[in-house]
Amino acid sequence: TSMEVVLYYRPHERDLIKLQKFAEAAVKDFPIRQLPRFTPWFPNDLYRLPLKPKKQPPVISCEEAEELKQLSTPSEYVTGSSGYDCTKSLLEFQSNVKRRHLSQALTVHKPVDLDNQREPPPNGKQKLKRSWSVSVPSPKLKEKILPLSQELQNNLERLKLHAFYRAKWTIEQSICNDQNLEDVWIKLNRLIKHNELPSCNATIQRSVGQIWIFCDILYCEYVRNILREKLSLTDKMNLLVHRFGIIFSL
Repeated sequence: TSMEVVLYYRPHERDLIKLQKFAEAAVKDFPIRQLPRFTPWFPNDLYRLPLKPKKQPPVISCEEAEELKQLSTPSEYVTGSSGYDCTKSLLEFQSNVKRRHLSQALTVHKPVDLDNQREPPPNGKQKLKRSWSVSVPSPKLKEKILPLSQELQNNLERLKLHAFYRAKWTIEQSICNDQNLEDVWIKLNRLIKHNELPSCNATIQRSVGQIWIFCDILYCEYVRNILREKLSLTDKMNLLVHRFGIIFSL
């Protein structure tokens, strides 16, 4: 088989012998080196495993397995309706339920009443916990989100903050318009669940009586308008950024 080679060269390089050798070297086959066979650097003997468990695996009888199965059914420890907080009646989320040995747990054959099992606090006040709610990104909201107001843009430029910095809105009882803070929290969870608040995650701080909504600054004004409309909030809300404090009010 023949091959046609076109060689381009500069005007001052007209040595035909050098050009011919250069062209021949360019079309010459690359040398192929035969790779040596791989030999592992460790003993490759699958029948002799170097690591073995020190103890034998635990053995449980059929009777014990059946009793454990009965204890693990939801009807044994869930009392009443779970409501919107699905972790309220789960044993693994109860911090004051003492861990029991397996042999002690096997002797329990009646439902556990968590409400009666809780010990009252020494000072008479109930320790309030906080809860979280996290949103899922939704591409359908991009058309509804308007550009940031000029005032907020000026504040971002002055503080040298990017639009994707995280900011926080705070809801207090004073702006809830005769609503209970817990009712507002339930409505807010429903908004986040249906992806109506972009880039948002929220937490209720029951110990201080506040709800915190975290979002990107890019969507903060849109989020504020949705909160005002859907939650019937009154008065202004302050937008806070970590280490910068209040940067905007709406």
